[in-house]
This record gives sequence, C-alpha cells and structure tokens, in this order.
Amino acid sequence: MPLKRTVKDLVMEASARIRTIPMDDAETLLDDPETLFVDIRDVRELDREGMIPGAYHAPRGMLEFWVDPESPYHKPVFASGKSFVLYCGGAWRSALATAALQDMGLEPVAHMEGGFVAWKAAGKPVVPRPTKD
Repeated sequence: MPLKRTVKDLVMEASARIRTIPMDDAETLLDDPETLFVDIRDVRELDREGMIPGAYHAPRGMLEFWVDPESPYHKPVFASGKSFVLYCGGAWRSALATAALQDMGLEPVAHMEGGFVAWKAAGKPVVPRPTKD
C-alpha cells in the first residue's frame, strides 16, 4: 500500500510553519540563560557523538509527555518560560517535534538548522553526554 504522505512530505510541511534558527544564530544563544537547547536524539547517539554544551536531553518518544503539564511524565523545565531550541541529528525529527510542540501551545519553540551533524561538522562546541550519578 503506497503512503499518502512520506516522512519527507511531513518534514517539509512542518518546516513551512515553524521557526528554524540558522546554526550561527543558534550558537550565539548558547550563553542566553533564557534559551534552552533540547536534544531529542536517542541516548545512544548522545553517547556516541556528544551533545551541545548545556543542552537538555528529552528523548523524542517522550517529548510531548514531558511538555504536557497534565501528563504524569511532565518535566517542570518545560514550564520554565524559557525559549526552546530543539535539535536532532539532521533536523528532520526536530522539525516534526517542533511542529508538535507548537501545536500543543508551547512557546517560543524553534529548531536548529542542519541538526547536530551540521553543528559538529562546522566545528561548533560539543561535550560528552553528562553521566547520571
């Protein structure tokens, strides 16, 4: 059975209605205490490749549950009033996630152009995933 819409279609539709922050602009937000970078990649990707300094890890599969204050899985960081910049490996998952969170009413939320692969290739700062004590 052929699909009605492909993942590429969904990402293009999401990208047309969300805010995408250029990578260099995103880097200038690293020191902004009112901006939180949210890494939605799988923990294995973080272990293998590192992450953006100061980023908060919220796995893609739990993101909507962590954002929703009525969910038993809610994380208070998402009710902090900060601006959120989502990123994944190649900016596809983060485009879809940003659209979903925007639809939920989380504001302001955006995603980073190019994702972590482009960030790392451009020589931007990367740190190992923090270990849990």
